[in-house]
Amino acid sequence: MKRLLVLTLIVLIGAVVMAERFPAIHARVPWLPGIPGVTTAGSSGDKAAGDTAAGGEPSGESRGGGSGARRRLGADGPIPVLTSPVRYADVPITADVLGTVQATNNVTARSQIDGKLIEIAFKEGQDVKKGDVIARIDPATYKALYDGAVAKKAQDEAMLNNAQVDLVRYQKLAETQYGSHQQADTQKAMVAQYTAQLAQDQASIDNSKATLDYATIRSPIDGRTGIRQVDQGNVVHASDAIGIVTIAQVKPIAAIFNLPQQWLRPVNAATARGTLRLEARDGDTGEVLDTGTLQVVDNTVDQTTGTVKMKGSFPNGNGQLWPGQFVNLRLYVDTLSHVVVVPTPAVQRGPDGAFVYVVADDKAVMTKVTAGRQTEADTVLTAGLAPPAAVITTGFTRLTDGAKVSVSGATAATGTPPDPGSGPPAKADASADAKLTADAPAKLGATPDRAADAKAESQGGGPEAVRRRRKRDAAQAGTTN
Repeated sequence: MKRLLVLTLIVLIGAVVMAERFPAIHARVPWLPGIPGVTTAGSSGDKAAGDTAAGGEPSGESRGGGSGARRRLGADGPIPVLTSPVRYADVPITADVLGTVQATNNVTARSQIDGKLIEIAFKEGQDVKKGDVIARIDPATYKALYDGAVAKKAQDEAMLNNAQVDLVRYQKLAETQYGSHQQADTQKAMVAQYTAQLAQDQASIDNSKATLDYATIRSPIDGRTGIRQVDQGNVVHASDAIGIVTIAQVKPIAAIFNLPQQWLRPVNAATARGTLRLEARDGDTGEVLDTGTLQVVDNTVDQTTGTVKMKGSFPNGNGQLWPGQFVNLRLYVDTLSHVVVVPTPAVQRGPDGAFVYVVADDKAVMTKVTAGRQTEADTVLTAGLAPPAAVITTGFTRLTDGAKVSVSGATAATGTPPDPGSGPPAKADASADAKLTADAPAKLGATPDRAADAKAESQGGGPEAVRRRRKRDAAQAGTTN
């Protein structure tokens, strides 16, 4: 225990000595000089020097009440604010909603017959036209059936021709009483039978031709192919659950979205007047991806959600929209013409409703307003204010009714040039002070005490106190030398 106390005492004394030797540590650990029985050599000198700077200049605390007085003086001055003019504008009535992009038409190319897949005639992701070959199935079996149907028809045609010749012969014999009428009638029925057989043969040919054509799979629409589901060489069946490839029509492309039923009446009224504009926007940047039109309003409101489904169409010329993509949609329903508009940040809310601060005679005047439609950027005022006026948009922290304000950036906004007699000399004085502050310790071979500078500035003196402290240290160092 005694060893621990002795070790602690040694460490404490060492810390005090280090604080004496290095003012930076003294400034960061201000409680070290307060240890009973320990004094610092520079404490009394610093106190005396704090009262009078080099040449008898009073310190920052004794002059003008210190930093607290300066802060109080700043609080009593005008409050810096930014303003924006009240204006008339045409404000669109829009409905913003999240929608889903869908292909206008989506087709799965399937085999309608059974057989071996001998050719894949497309590339994945390829744009195809209606009628382009997608794949081919081995047609040998179906070609044989077609040829058999054609041959059967030729056979029946020959039998029909012979029956017709016999019919003419029997009819002549019956007319001359050299043959029976029964035989002639029987031959006539035979001709009719062969004629019907030819019609059946033609139907069989048409069926065989259609089956043979199914061996060549073609695209039914213009669109873009996806990833193929079956590889060449596989045996495909008409009953397969999956097809060969999916083809999606993306030019034009559709978007499905839901709006609350409160929008149904204004949307229907606007649709009766004309086509409504629909914009697709990027969710991150807000950039307009494509502009289209509203196509369909569903005929039923969903009772579980209270929304109605709508469908829009976009040209999608550059392929910026893709099936299955989520996209922000903005539907332009109507336009409010020549209404009073202010920036949305200018409208504040209080116990009595909405209000704005109007700048009049360099003072903030609280004005009650009635806010209408509001967007992220602008708010429509239906009552309470009209141009010309300027409303405050930022700087509400200390703002009250009747407070003095200073409009920041007024010089830049109005183009007023700065006072030619004040700007340049102030810049020169600041440069001279900065040079003197930076060069004084260097001329005496000393290193600026950053910790002491930070302490002097934190105690309320600011940059002026730092310059006075360095002048004082320079004067003391010159006297010592």
